[in-house]
Amino acid sequence: MNVTLIIKIAGVGLLASIACQILQKSGKDEQATFVSIAGVITVMIMLISEISQLFSSIRSIFGL
Repeated sequence: MNVTLIIKIAGVGLLASIACQILQKSGKDEQATFVSIAGVITVMIMLISEISQLFSSIRSIFGL
C-alpha cells in the first residue's frame, strides 16, 4: 500500500467531514448524509485495486 493512497484517503475523509459539518450546521441533513455516503463510496473505489492485488497474492501463495 502506497503512502500516497493513504494520503488520498485521508484527504477524501477530511473533505467529506468538513462538507458534512457545513451542511449539518445549515440544516441540510439529507445532503450531509449523501456527502458522507459519497465519501465512503469514493474511498471504496480507490481501494478496489488494492483488494484485487491482495486476493491475487493470496491465490499465488496458496496455489489456488
